[in-house]
Amino acid sequence: MPLDHIKSAPGQPPQAAADIVDTVQIMLARLRAGGAQVALEYARTLDGWEGNIAVSGASIAEAIDRVPQDLKDDIAWAHDNISRFAAAQRATAEDMEIELRPGLIAGQRQIPLSAAGCYVPGGRYTHIASALMSIATAREAGVADITACSPPNGAEGIPAPMLYAMHLAGATRVLCIGGVQGVAAMAFGLFGAPPVDILVGPGNAFVAEAKRQLFGPIGIDMFAGPTDSLVLADDSADPETVAVDLIGQAEHGATSPVWLATTSRDLAESVLSRIPRVIAALPEPNRSAAEAAWRDLGEIVLCNDREEMARFADDKAPEHLHVQARDLAWWRERLRAYGSLFLGAETTVAFGDKAAGPNHVLPTSGAARYTGGLSVHKFLKTVTWQQVDARALPDLARVSARISREERMEGHARSADIRLDKLAADRKIQVRAGG
Repeated sequence: MPLDHIKSAPGQPPQAAADIVDTVQIMLARLRAGGAQVALEYARTLDGWEGNIAVSGASIAEAIDRVPQDLKDDIAWAHDNISRFAAAQRATAEDMEIELRPGLIAGQRQIPLSAAGCYVPGGRYTHIASALMSIATAREAGVADITACSPPNGAEGIPAPMLYAMHLAGATRVLCIGGVQGVAAMAFGLFGAPPVDILVGPGNAFVAEAKRQLFGPIGIDMFAGPTDSLVLADDSADPETVAVDLIGQAEHGATSPVWLATTSRDLAESVLSRIPRVIAALPEPNRSAAEAAWRDLGEIVLCNDREEMARFADDKAPEHLHVQARDLAWWRERLRAYGSLFLGAETTVAFGDKAAGPNHVLPTSGAARYTGGLSVHKFLKTVTWQQVDARALPDLARVSARISREERMEGHARSADIRLDKLAADRKIQVRAGG
């Protein structure tokens, strides 16, 4: 049965994705060939930045001195939550070993990556929290070298509070450069930074495409699109709170969808009537961004029961999933596809975006069906090892050789045979059938 839409999303005109792909491909080719000089040219022409790309320690210290103490305290409070959560995650990623059979030991090691590049978006907003989320998580994972980059914000360069956050979170160096050229600077090791092993952090469509094209030799956190958010609410929810929460996420940008699924028609209609006023109360450019996102991409869906709401959520697989309904324990156990889950009316996605602790770099566009968000695990390699002695060798070699020959991989079989033959010679026994 089709869902009852109180408000449908008409959608937006097709985006010129092919143009972005081509533009980024050309830029990366130039940057790969021309290095820092080409990156500097792009910084001058695209961002209008005439200053140094590598932010000096003296500049960072001077910027930190300009940050008010109460703001420093707030950033430090958020950093403490984010770092402690990441440290707890790191404790769950352990080395281990197991003796599978007598003489056959296997294990795993958790090895931090050597160098990470953390892109911190700028432009319309000063993303202090994004600096904490990516840099602090890499640091807690044990990454030794962390390059942070962000586009300049006018003649000031990177805003002082963001520089403070980058410094506090543990960036090894900071580059004042954004866009494709910023991603390339970290990937190719420009302006005194080593080439990174992984690129993380949100950005615009050009940044996301640059990460996609570089993926392979370099790791990335995920293929990210516009942020999205879904609220699940029953008749116990407050319509004003729900309306504010939806529009609070819509202000990310005109391409950021927000959805409400509810079992209450009264709630749905009350939320719908409030949203124009909530949007109108925002300052610019937030107001225009939220208005476009709600007009083109916002949805309100009426469901028959909570199970239908849960199925709708699993199908959407939203980046942010906020439950404002009774019996939160049921929802926590039932829901299966989301980037991060926010339980209860006292919680809000904004808490997770800024200061609560779990990472806000999350899968978008339905990717939560198969992956979670940024965590210490993205900065760790889980590698395996194995060791065999004479107790396990006869059976292991015979089984491996037989499977190899069944697969017509004679070279593999002979690698097993030679070990059987050496064991036989050492022990003066027959270990191969027919030998």
